[in-house]
Amino acid sequence: MSINYQQQAKNYRYYTDSNVGSEITRRTLVVVLAGGAGSRLMGLTRWRAKPAVPIGGKYRIIDFALSNCVNSGLRRISVLTQYKSHSLIRHLQRAWGFMRAEIGEFVEIIPAQQRIAAEWYRGTADALYQNIDIIRRHAPDNVIVLGGDHVYTMDYSKMLYEHVISGADLTVGCIEVPRKDATEFGVMAIDEKFRITDFSEKPSDPAPLPDKPDKSLASMGIYIFTTAYLYASLIADAENPDSSHDFGKNIVPSSIPHSAVYAYPFVKKDGSPAYWRDVGSVDSYYRANIELCDVEPELNLYSRTWPIWTYQTQHPPAKFIFDDDSARGQAIDSLVSGGCILSGATVKRSVIFFATQIERGSVIRDSVILPKVHIGKNCRITRAIIDKACVIQDDTVIGEDPEQDRQRFHVTEEGVVLVTPSMLGQHLYSEEQEAMSV
Repeated sequence: MSINYQQQAKNYRYYTDSNVGSEITRRTLVVVLAGGAGSRLMGLTRWRAKPAVPIGGKYRIIDFALSNCVNSGLRRISVLTQYKSHSLIRHLQRAWGFMRAEIGEFVEIIPAQQRIAAEWYRGTADALYQNIDIIRRHAPDNVIVLGGDHVYTMDYSKMLYEHVISGADLTVGCIEVPRKDATEFGVMAIDEKFRITDFSEKPSDPAPLPDKPDKSLASMGIYIFTTAYLYASLIADAENPDSSHDFGKNIVPSSIPHSAVYAYPFVKKDGSPAYWRDVGSVDSYYRANIELCDVEPELNLYSRTWPIWTYQTQHPPAKFIFDDDSARGQAIDSLVSGGCILSGATVKRSVIFFATQIERGSVIRDSVILPKVHIGKNCRITRAIIDKACVIQDDTVIGEDPEQDRQRFHVTEEGVVLVTPSMLGQHLYSEEQEAMSV
């Protein structure tokens, strides 16, 4: 796949160095789809929507899409919620309430309201159709539709400017993925001008790239519509009784024969795929967290030019205590958040979320420990995800005996152990207090 970087750079410089670019972003509405159930995340979405799942030591998954918007100069954002949305809405109110409507910027929360029919959203396209009056009220020239459940950093303004320059009705963000994994995505074929010639949602036999037989071109779930075309597509789809009312299954494929539908590859300057992770399964969620422990991870959380914004609870600095040969508070190749106390415990290649306490003699390896977990003395935890507010008793061993782990916890195909409060028999806490602190 060859990309004309010089022309893209020229186009981008023209729009960013002129008032034209600012006007384009100001007259664009972003709609974030954040109502997914996230059932493949198992117990992690028992009490919370998938975009509200904690990640990276201090963030929620949706923070990445919203931070991308703000860093791209897009500050008119509508978030559509539906499934178990309380913790998500609470997070959005706390973290993203700094926008000023007086100057035309906002993050507005739009719960499922049955505005058009007495039914919940039937698909991604139906979610927008049921809120078409709200979109019209904002009177945008273009509408960007995003998923709120992927982890990546991306300048959407570049894709938006290419959409405008190409004269596209619809532009779809895409990325190369291993062909064996492409069955979970929408897969497309494109011509030399990046016009999409074919699109299949979650095909059983994904089409390979012509020059890379082990790769496929997958949709990132990022769509840019000219507003008039979006309205026409949503209305036509709503009137089709055979439709699943989904962008990937219906809107994109039906648009290809008669409309200008283009792909926007998300790549680095050298042409290789940029960082983008679908964290829809327990294994992929685990990998996305553990990758952050690399010396130079692909996802840079420390960039001052592209900050990831979130709501931060107030906690003291992380504390590491005791320096005995038998019990030394230490963390190696790990992320440890505020409010954590490692009391003579050892943590290696793990992500420890805020307000977690790990007691003397415990060893945590290759694990993801969510907020407010208490791990007792002399525990050994390996390749595990410990959900928020779990209390791990002294001398507990997790991640060493798969058969024993399966009797109490959920063990994935890749051998990652997921532990939740209810699995530990902490029913009172999990049913009442955990539901209040997700």
